[in-house]
Amino acid sequence: MSHNPVPPGFGKSTHRFVIAALLLAAHFSVGLNILSASPILPLAIDEYEINRTAAGLLIALPLLAAAALGLPGGMLVSRVGLRKSFIIGWASVGILSFSVLAPNFVTLLLLRSTIGLGFAFMLTATGPLLMQWFQPKEITIMNALTTAALSLGIAFSVAIAAPLSEIISWQMSLTIFALPGIAGLIAWILLGRESCSTPTTGRAITFEEVGNLLRNRSVVLLLAADAGILVQYTAFTGWLPTFFNEHRSISLSEAGFITGILPLVGVFAVLAGGVIALKVTSPKVIFGTSGVMAGLGGLGTFLFAEPALIYPSIIVMGVGSWLYVPALLTLPMRMRGMTPEMVAVVWGSFLTFSGFAMFIAPIFVGAFRDVTGSFFPGLTIAALASWALLMAGFLMPRNVSEPLIQTGHITGD
Repeated sequence: MSHNPVPPGFGKSTHRFVIAALLLAAHFSVGLNILSASPILPLAIDEYEINRTAAGLLIALPLLAAAALGLPGGMLVSRVGLRKSFIIGWASVGILSFSVLAPNFVTLLLLRSTIGLGFAFMLTATGPLLMQWFQPKEITIMNALTTAALSLGIAFSVAIAAPLSEIISWQMSLTIFALPGIAGLIAWILLGRESCSTPTTGRAITFEEVGNLLRNRSVVLLLAADAGILVQYTAFTGWLPTFFNEHRSISLSEAGFITGILPLVGVFAVLAGGVIALKVTSPKVIFGTSGVMAGLGGLGTFLFAEPALIYPSIIVMGVGSWLYVPALLTLPMRMRGMTPEMVAVVWGSFLTFSGFAMFIAPIFVGAFRDVTGSFFPGLTIAALASWALLMAGFLMPRNVSEPLIQTGHITGD
């Protein structure tokens, strides 16, 4: 239960349904564009006559930009304001609609990097906006729905980018995925607004406060858990198709289908995680259960040789990789003394720490493959990182809602 007082009439405004729709659209739009270039990299390689390392930047650079801007974005939200933060976010997504006009690879790469800016501002501003418009139980559901919308956007663009590029040019397909960003920007300007129930103060949070917040034991455990899971998730998503083809003699088409189950399962798993988070109040139980599933499922995906065992392992890993997310996002809001500005910083920190983990993970797995001639060492290290979620469940303080603020300062327990 939240320790923040609930103002009279809080959560009763019908406009919160409009805000909910805008938030779902924002996360779906980011999901549509963050990995949309992945299935059509061979076309970009042929078009621009670039190597695979350079082409990979079309995927890696947006993630790196999001990671670099996550924590600073969280700090800027209170200064810029939620309304302007979403305008910046939506506009950053909409800029990708110029992809069809990109005259060269560098221009397209710069355009692609703007999705990182959009992701950083919209994600960090989502937490404070939820605190303004929704009651505690509604926030948990909204965290599940927005994450599901993000996963659905990823699954949708990855599934149709290649077939769409056979009908129109691949640059035009990237433009089409960005058009919802323009529509969302217009809708937000017309309908988006802040609520006075839990307003941001307009005071920029200080570096000292950020440092104290990031030294808090519970926050550190949350950051480590999320980063560990995403090391495995990103490394496996990037390399399992190649691994299945090289080590298991599975065709590339089937290997891609198997790996594509991960984001699809995530849509349903994160919704289930929202329902579970409403009924199971202990994050230790949720993190522990999700961590075991992600850890065991991850190991099974590359240790088992038979498709009859690989498919269940992928599903179990997918469930475990998403089930914990609603609890993870909601928990900072339930810590006593948390303000919207602090929640923005914590969410921005998720993006920064996990984003760098996502950026590095595929690189070191590929490097181990080049050095050793096998994917097993790199995939094993990535799989071991996922157990950070289970460890976080064990180490999480029993009363995780202990005060983060004492005498006006954040404590680092």
